[in-house]
Amino acid sequence: MSEEKEIKECVSTLETYKTKVSQVNKATLTWDKDLIFVGRTNRGYEVEYDAQQQWGCSPTETLLLSVAGCMGIDMVSFLKKMKCEIKSYKMDIMGERNPTPPQYYTSIDMVITVAGSGLTAKKIERAISLSQEKYCSVYHSLRKDMKVKVEYTFENA
Repeated sequence: MSEEKEIKECVSTLETYKTKVSQVNKATLTWDKDLIFVGRTNRGYEVEYDAQQQWGCSPTETLLLSVAGCMGIDMVSFLKKMKCEIKSYKMDIMGERNPTPPQYYTSIDMVITVAGSGLTAKKIERAISLSQEKYCSVYHSLRKDMKVKVEYTFENA
């Protein structure tokens, strides 16, 4: 199958993508001590938040990880639908914040490294585009004026 046809086939199968996502998410945040909190999802997963970043992570760190996780899930799923076999995927992500409150992210830089077979620049760029433009819920929950830079490297292994 041609690369163009694989990409078009992927896009056509995405109409039902993420339709099984829960419309409501629930979690609980409990104060532990000082400025340390424990967040628990309704399904039992935990994350520790610490304002001093000694015993846990900051909420803004988990926001970066949430963007990376959401885009990673999208991209691996899309690339597999484009007949790629993924052997490894990694995203390094860095965010710069506004210096004064509210200290929102003003920019995010992502560097994606993916290895597998059947990978092409066109397929990877399409997977990034689909995630950013339509499917990544976390990305679409961020400020619209934030600058985003995405770079990637790939290796057919």
